[in-house]
Amino acid sequence: MFDYKGYYILLFALMIAGCTSFQGNTDKPVAKVSEKTLYRSDIDKIIPHNISEADSALMAEDYIKKWVQNELLIQKARENLSPEQMDVSKELEDYRNALIIYRYKKEITRQKMDTTVAFDEIKDYYSRNTEYFLLKDNIVKAIFIKIPNEVAKPERLKRYCREYTEEGVNELKDYCLQYAKIFDMFGGNWVRFKDVLKHVPLKIENQQRFLSRKKLIELNDNDYYYLIYISEYRLAGQAAPVEYVSGQIKNLILTNRKIELLKNLENEVYEDGVRTNKFSIYN
Repeated sequence: MFDYKGYYILLFALMIAGCTSFQGNTDKPVAKVSEKTLYRSDIDKIIPHNISEADSALMAEDYIKKWVQNELLIQKARENLSPEQMDVSKELEDYRNALIIYRYKKEITRQKMDTTVAFDEIKDYYSRNTEYFLLKDNIVKAIFIKIPNEVAKPERLKRYCREYTEEGVNELKDYCLQYAKIFDMFGGNWVRFKDVLKHVPLKIENQQRFLSRKKLIELNDNDYYYLIYISEYRLAGQAAPVEYVSGQIKNLILTNRKIELLKNLENEVYEDGVRTNKFSIYN
């Protein structure tokens, strides 16, 4: 029977030793189940060098417990399964073959698949499949500013946002970098409206109605002036702008390329086998 008392004594010793103890070269046993022994060197392999002593001890404790549980389960299985049930050679061979094929296909994909996707290709895919790219959220192109009340100049900020010239944008950035608590133009990209609203003390019950009526949101609390300027918006249920889903479309195009490449690989291997008489099929 496994000595649980001794096991927990060992755990306590490991926790006291900390992570530095695991770096030594002495290969001492730390746990044993029947004839199987877990050594300190086994634990060395899973303990990172850059963690605290407390974290090191916790990782060691968890690893030892799982190792003991696993060995006990294996022991129990051997006691209760028939020799036929214990024979896993077929499963191991199938898994080995599947793993080799997977690695071969992965290498062929790495070598031969073109991962460059031009934006024209993305737009073409989008135009042929627009109905599959409907928005689940309201999205906006917006500018967000949070600035202390005492330095806020609302009229100037609103003018910069509305004009949106190169000179105005540069002046807005300069002003906000100097005074604003938070300032974000979101890179000119589409973002979810609810993510923008997280920054302001405002709750909107009907976002769609709100977006259809307002391009400018401004409010104050005791400390700050908040400004959200919305230059464009799209509502949930509408077709997403191609820029918003371009990353998703690129992944779909690459996935289709990969499927086609691997399908061609399988066909070529089979045709080569036919041509070179590498296999026979019997009736």
